[in-house]
Amino acid sequence: MPQSEFDIIDDYFTRQRVKRDDVTLGIGDDAAIISVPRHQQLLIAIDTLVTGVHFPNDTSPEDIGYKALAVNLSDLAAMGAEPAWFTLALTLPNADKDWLNNFAKGLFSLAEQYNLQLIGGDTTQGPLTVSIQIAGYAPSGTALARRGAKAGDSIYVTGTLGDAALGLRCRQRPDQYKPDTAAIDKLNRPQPRVAIGLAIRDMASACIDISDGLLADLGHILEVSQAGATVDRKMIPLSNSMRFLCDENESHYAMALAGGDDYELCFCISPENESGLEAIAGDCGIRLTRIGQIEQQTGLRLTDGDKPCDANYQQGFEHFTG
Repeated sequence: MPQSEFDIIDDYFTRQRVKRDDVTLGIGDDAAIISVPRHQQLLIAIDTLVTGVHFPNDTSPEDIGYKALAVNLSDLAAMGAEPAWFTLALTLPNADKDWLNNFAKGLFSLAEQYNLQLIGGDTTQGPLTVSIQIAGYAPSGTALARRGAKAGDSIYVTGTLGDAALGLRCRQRPDQYKPDTAAIDKLNRPQPRVAIGLAIRDMASACIDISDGLLADLGHILEVSQAGATVDRKMIPLSNSMRFLCDENESHYAMALAGGDDYELCFCISPENESGLEAIAGDCGIRLTRIGQIEQQTGLRLTDGDKPCDANYQQGFEHFTG
């Protein structure tokens, strides 16, 4: 007997172990009821993942479930928010039990790491699409934003860049790129930098998560902050695999500068606050790298050490322009 929409919800999405005290009413009604802590502001983000666009068609359901939540957590991390609840809208071609079981496994494995409770959603039939809306909170007036970068601020990024783009090329072009397990894992299971986002909330002047590529996302900070920047390509943190490729042919820098899907953080911080970053990096176990500086002159300039270099990389992915 085919499973109904309500069977799917009951069988796969009401079994989550996380039960938060601030959830008065969760799955099973027309809307959830949440108690927001006093003196906190609510932050809400949403992302949609479409098969063949945001992940290859043969991606495992467990990885899809994990990544769908990870990219939303990354948005909250960029704003220094404490994650709390999420909703799920899932469109499926058919109700495959094994697929659903593994999807839920990947989804809830990450949710449990951050004490995130699923509080509702919707299921429909159609081409595979996953939409998650996530909510969290931050003390009133403390949340980070893209605006706020000032001339003289240093620009930092977390982790290494370009690995997810390399992972995608490994999947799509196996004749040109040798399988790189770490890079493919970065593509399928990005690590949201929630701890760093919380740690720099009172120190950074601006922050964004790198989803569309470093140059594109830093460009968003510069646009709303009405500022410019110089970025040193030599300082971009690269994994060993990416470093080898860039040394072999510098065109591979395009993956690190504009490849997207990194879900690392790019943030700006004043010189007087930089001294605390080494301790934060150690406490969080995450690499932090200074890659450039915010400047008064608008525009984004790229150097290679002390030499100017071409910044004409494709500026990130656009859904409606290619």
